[in-house]
Amino acid sequence: MVIKAVCCLAGAGAVKGVVTFTQEGADGPVKVDGELTGLTPGKHGFHIHEFGDNTNGCTSAGPHFNPEGKTHGAPDAAERHVGDLGNVTAGDDGVAKVEITDKLLNLVGPNSIIGRTVVVHDGVDDLGLGGHELSSTTGNAGGRGACGVIGITKA
Repeated sequence: MVIKAVCCLAGAGAVKGVVTFTQEGADGPVKVDGELTGLTPGKHGFHIHEFGDNTNGCTSAGPHFNPEGKTHGAPDAAERHVGDLGNVTAGDDGVAKVEITDKLLNLVGPNSIIGRTVVVHDGVDDLGLGGHELSSTTGNAGGRGACGVIGITKA
């Protein structure tokens, strides 16, 4: 069984993109693929946020999706939010290719990410290691450049 989801991101500025999520079987890792445009060159925090609510822009998406109450961390860290996907890197053309495989994401069950929000941040995610007061909750990744709700798509 293959499960697929899609997210169309948009922001107040020029940042936009489309990201797809694919999971083979209920226990398989989730593959995240896509492209974001309109970013400033360099790294940008890339996270799944708790709520699929963009009524007040990206702000109403709430905090990172963290059903187990853990501290913010890198995607490969033992201690991290489910929604912590690290950084995407935009080239000089402002384009970032997204190619992530993650073992904590799920498209089925009580901790499904479907109906939640993807956010690409204005700044770099310090992966919880920056020593800033926001490092342990947000990676001090700055403002929310663009966001979109994850929805089910045809497999």
